[in-house]
Amino acid sequence: MRNALGLMLASVVAAVVIAAGGWFYYSASADPGAPKTVAARAADPLPAQTKIAAKDDVATTAAIAAKPTAVAQASAPTPAPVAPVQPKQACANPNALGVARVVEIDTTGGPGFGFEHFKQFDFLTDKEVVLTFDDGPWPVNTPAVLKALADECTKGLFFSVGKHATYHPEILRQVLAQGHTVGTHTWSHVNLNSKKMTEQQVKDEVEKGFSAVRFALGTNPAPFFRFPQLQHNPAMVTYFGTRNVAMFSTDIDSFDFRKGATPEKIVETVMGRLDKLGKGIILMHDFQKHTGEAMPALLARLKAGGYKVVQMKAKTTLQTLPEYDEALMKDMKVPTASTNTRPISSVVQTVSQ
Repeated sequence: MRNALGLMLASVVAAVVIAAGGWFYYSASADPGAPKTVAARAADPLPAQTKIAAKDDVATTAAIAAKPTAVAQASAPTPAPVAPVQPKQACANPNALGVARVVEIDTTGGPGFGFEHFKQFDFLTDKEVVLTFDDGPWPVNTPAVLKALADECTKGLFFSVGKHATYHPEILRQVLAQGHTVGTHTWSHVNLNSKKMTEQQVKDEVEKGFSAVRFALGTNPAPFFRFPQLQHNPAMVTYFGTRNVAMFSTDIDSFDFRKGATPEKIVETVMGRLDKLGKGIILMHDFQKHTGEAMPALLARLKAGGYKVVQMKAKTTLQTLPEYDEALMKDMKVPTASTNTRPISSVVQTVSQ
């Protein structure tokens, strides 16, 4: 019995010794730098230097986003002002001539229209006309043209003389309010091709006209221009390319400014030329008395002949130059802090009666 217990105790001791030896062997032979799992490696903290670099990257990116580079600022173009959309007016005349289509002109680079001088853009189809008027606004005569156009629910393009615009701004605003397009025609209607004018004087005449029409309208006009007397100054043609102003000549001249131009003569002159060409930009003058008188008959003839009116609008408006805006205000002795936008009741009040 005692011998059996001794043998059992010896066996247990031997087993413990063998197990401990095996554990020691495998522990000693294991690689202390063995790779951890992928998940464990991803969770490892970044070295201190890497953390700093990451923080610097974020700060640099934020600084770049908050402060654009000089190159980016210089290369970013100033967006051109979009032309305001005129509300479509209801037509009370079911048989009106109307407007067949409206075309929007991208004036980038200064395109030219009217085959008398510009041959590139032949956009009118057969039996299409554009009604254009120069030299206004002028009392009686311009309103007469506006009434004739309104009666036929049709639209025109008016090239305003800057000086006339400052004389009669209320009439020019009526032109715009009735949905017509307003362009410019210099400040005082001088011949820009005259050898007596310097290049600077020519530029001043044009830019002052821009500012005057803007002042009269209370908003930017269309970047559309017609040379007085159709005298195209080559230097200004180039200049308009840099100003993104479209230039207009004509296809059909009404010669309504000539001595002896009766309303009947104006109608026959326009229709005779138009019937030969089949289409075109018509040049008239809302400054002339007989033009307003001729308009009802002319529009009736256009309608009877199957002609259709196309209205030309600009994609953007004309940006005047600040120095010319300021010079115009000084010439006109207009106070810079004007009160004319205030309602009458806030300026004049009846205190006793």
